[in-house]
Amino acid sequence: MGRKLQNGERLRPVDLARGHGLSTQAIRNYEEAGILPAAGRTPHGYRTYTPLHAQALRAFLALVPGHGHRTAASIMRAVNEGAVDEAFRLIDESHAQLLDDRGTLQAVESALGDLDPPTAPEPTTAPEPTAVSEPTAVSSSGATFIGPLAGKLGIRPATLRKWERAGLVHPRRDPLTGYRVYDEADVRDARLAHQLRRGGYLLEQIAPLIAQVRAAGGLEPLEAALCDWRGRLSARGRAMLTGAAELEAYLRKRG
Repeated sequence: MGRKLQNGERLRPVDLARGHGLSTQAIRNYEEAGILPAAGRTPHGYRTYTPLHAQALRAFLALVPGHGHRTAASIMRAVNEGAVDEAFRLIDESHAQLLDDRGTLQAVESALGDLDPPTAPEPTTAPEPTAVSEPTAVSSSGATFIGPLAGKLGIRPATLRKWERAGLVHPRRDPLTGYRVYDEADVRDARLAHQLRRGGYLLEQIAPLIAQVRAAGGLEPLEAALCDWRGRLSARGRAMLTGAAELEAYLRKRG
């Protein structure tokens, strides 16, 4: 812990930087970005900072883990420009996103609870239809085509094709038309891929998880990922509390 700063004390960029493992250039960049209030200047033009700047820096660095760098910077700029209500709105948006992410996690866990061993047939090498677009209805057998499935998930058909290339879904092809046909297992895999993408996972992270679920017919491969996801959400929530405390201290110091 560093010594307690007195309100009238003047600080150099290095004084602010040293305690946080930052460079003096980073301090100047933060000031230029509006994250810190404008610095004072000596008669020779050197920047001087105060304990108010030190608290602003602590608030910003505490906000980053919970809100992300961009939002944390926007919050600090709003406060420094006197637009405190805008700062609170940005904070509310982050909390709403965290709540939505928790709901997504719960949806994934619910989806996994309904998983059945896959029964999808192996995809064929039938060519893509070129002159006729793929159908936009559910087949009489209950299988789903690309349009209805994309609409149900709220994504574009091109996204499903991308997921297919990445190995996330394996729709079969109708031997006569070459249309993609998604059966119940394919729909399940697409839904899981969609939920995990919303949870921040990359395609290359999702593909082996779904492949293992298909091969094992069980949920064990996803348990560790869900536990990690849950832990990251909890860490984000705690970080938001820490950031809020430091921001409140900064608001009090600003008066």
